[in-house]
Amino acid sequence: MDGSKFDQEPVNEEELLAQGYRKYHGEGIDIYYNKDICAHIGNCVRGNPEIFEVGRRPWIIPDNGSVKNASYVVDTCPSGALKYIVKAEV
Repeated sequence: MDGSKFDQEPVNEEELLAQGYRKYHGEGIDIYYNKDICAHIGNCVRGNPEIFEVGRRPWIIPDNGSVKNASYVVDTCPSGALKYIVKAEV
């Protein structure tokens, strides 16, 4: 699943927040999570426990990994509970 899209269209922050996603801010990537649609498969935690750690608050810290790895892990989320927006490099 492409975590940067909804129905093949690029996601945007306004739409994600309106749909109940919570934003986790990073320098190069923002990760969004919707607990109401999470299937708790655990691909995120197994994919990079430095970014995704359920025992801490906040449980998602995008800057604890590379943008490439964070987007890859989010793309493995089967439910669509995780989405991301990569920021333009300055």
